[in-house]
Parts: sequence; C-alpha cells; structure tokens
Amino acid sequence: MAILSVKGVNKRFGGLQALGDVNLDVVENTCHAIIGPNGAGKSTLLNVLVGKLIPDSGSVVFDGQSVLGRQPHEINQMGISRVFQTPEIFADLTVMENMLIPCFAKRDGAFRMHAIESVRHEKDMIEKAESMLAEVNMLDKREMTASSMSRGDKRRLEMAMCLVQEPRLLLLDEPTAGMARADTENTIELLKTIRKERGLTMAIIEHDMNVVFSLADRITVLAQGMPLVEDTPDNIKGHPKVREAYLGEAQV
Repeated sequence: MAILSVKGVNKRFGGLQALGDVNLDVVENTCHAIIGPNGAGKSTLLNVLVGKLIPDSGSVVFDGQSVLGRQPHEINQMGISRVFQTPEIFADLTVMENMLIPCFAKRDGAFRMHAIESVRHEKDMIEKAESMLAEVNMLDKREMTASSMSRGDKRRLEMAMCLVQEPRLLLLDEPTAGMARADTENTIELLKTIRKERGLTMAIIEHDMNVVFSLADRITVLAQGMPLVEDTPDNIKGHPKVREAYLGEAQV
C-alpha cells in the first residue's frame, strides 16, 4: 500500500509551470527515486511534500491524512523527515547537542534554543540520542563540534537527527551531493542498513545514477515538471527516452 500518495499536483510560478499533473505513489517499505534534469521540478515537488510550498491544485496524502495546509513542523511530527541537499545541522553545537534538539522537538513540538540546557540533563533523551549515534557509527564523535567534521560525517549526523525522530518516511534531497566517492559508498551502505533494520520508507532525489540504482525499487522520471515515466530501475535503464534525455549512454 502507498504510504504517500500524490494526485494531480500542479504548481505555477507566474508563467512557469513548475509541476504539471504530478501523480506519485510511494509504497511502504520501499525506496522511490525521483530523477530528471535541472529544472524538472524535483525540488519543487519535495517542497510541496514537506509543506514549504502549497500546490495550486491536487492532493498530497500521507498515511491517510492530507499534508496540505500544514506547517513543516506539523508534517514532521506526522512522521515525515527530510535530509537536505546541504546538511542542515547546528554547526556551533556538539554532535550530542545536535542530537538532543530533534529528540526534544519530537516529544514537545517546536524547539527553542534556550531549552537545550535543561534537555542535557534528561537521561531518557540522552540515552536515545546515544543509541542513534551508535547506530550510525558516530558515538565516538559525540563531543565534537559539528563544524569540524567532514561532509560525510555531517551527512551522517543529519541522518541521525532525522532517524531519532522515528519517521515513517525519509525524504532525501541529493544525500551524496559534494561527497568524495568513499563517503558516497559509505552513505549508500548506511541507507541500505537503515532500510533493512528499520523497514523505513524512503523517497530520494539524486543525480548520481549509481546511488539511484543501488537504492531504488521504483523510479519516477520528471521532465519539465511532468512525469515522463515510472518503472523499475532495470526498465528505466533500458527506456530509450530516459537513456537519451537523462542518463546518457555512458551511465547505463
């Protein structure tokens, strides 16, 4: 069954049709990739899913409830977490302090920075944060300042901050962008492990086709804001229009 269902979504910015009649079903416990060239509407669609943009028409339903008209933090508390293209972390805080913020937000709603001092002394939150850091192999970095870490570790921290909120759907916006190949491979393996151990549903936007084909069960290709084709990775690889327009002979 689809945990996320997008039906007839349209979005215009003045004379530009950013999304045109987009239909998309993300099936529970799968990884669904959304690909296409720059300007295809991928980021616009993602911003609709998390409440940063309201579509002109259409519906977005998560686990039987509409997300339209809800604030991003409300959608987050429904069970949708987003990993951004550039890691969204608190650079001046330690790894552990970064982890405590989403723990607090999941329990109590919107977080205010002045509350972090009291959160540091809540044993259940600390244990939860430490457990998540151990899961992503970052417990030994708990006292490091986030700004001092590599891009790969910053991405790992951001994923841990999302996962500690126990989402049912993880949205990933180019999670390997700007990474060295070793960090990319480590991120792929981390995401595979997360899926296997947590049964987590994922939707991913990614330009690196090696990442897409390593993770995705289904792929939707967008072109000029409209779905071109949706199919399995094997069929997408061999689709003549996709091969020509998006992947290129050398990448498939």
